[in-house]
Amino acid sequence: MRARRPQPVVLLPQAPPAFPDPAAYDGEGLLAVGGDLQPARLLLAYGSGIFPWYAEGYVPLWWSPDPRALLDVQHLHVARSLQKRIHQGGFELSWNRCFSQVMNECGRARRSGTWIIPEMVDAYEHLHRLGHAHSLEVWVGPELVAGVYGVQIGGLFAAESKFHRRTDMSKVALVALVRSLFAAGIQLLDVQFASAHLRTLGAFEVPRQEYLRRLAVVRDLNVDLSRLEVAVDGGVDGEPDGE
Repeated sequence: MRARRPQPVVLLPQAPPAFPDPAAYDGEGLLAVGGDLQPARLLLAYGSGIFPWYAEGYVPLWWSPDPRALLDVQHLHVARSLQKRIHQGGFELSWNRCFSQVMNECGRARRSGTWIIPEMVDAYEHLHRLGHAHSLEVWVGPELVAGVYGVQIGGLFAAESKFHRRTDMSKVALVALVRSLFAAGIQLLDVQFASAHLRTLGAFEVPRQEYLRRLAVVRDLNVDLSRLEVAVDGGVDGEPDGE
């Protein structure tokens, strides 16, 4: 008889942070309910391959899905049309210039509801002040037209959400994120789920066990992103569109 998968555990707010082993859970990956969004718990979660994802009015839900989606320089696909847009320029990139604004814009960009609720914004702003959460911004003149934010643990960067206000600008943000992070020493860029949009940029999936193995190798690396130099150039011209 096949062994039953364990049920999600209940976490008590203010209790010492702890999580069950993600490998014991099914592919959906819901492994814990409750707790809080204090920095110690969030950092332990990301360092264990777990992230919070829930809606306003609910208690925190903690997930580690199988498979897991990644982006890296080797698989990054920059279509000819996007490479042309990059070469045209007319935009500026920045790092950590307006973390809170990027996060709030990501929440507003979700038509079908958002997990970027006020308590999440407060928690990740706290992580940002501690140096563990970062944002990349794309500007056209004074206008913020796209951005992405995420959480860093050593050599891991867990991209959480993105937004755009102009065509192709979220792709520009993601290409810049991949190239800049890996140039700075990041070795694992987690994007959680391989959406159709992310697949056009080369996102690929690995089994959760492989993700956890890679995470264990890189999470204790010393990678400083506080003064990251952001750049979007560096790809190969003339790749087919595939879009």
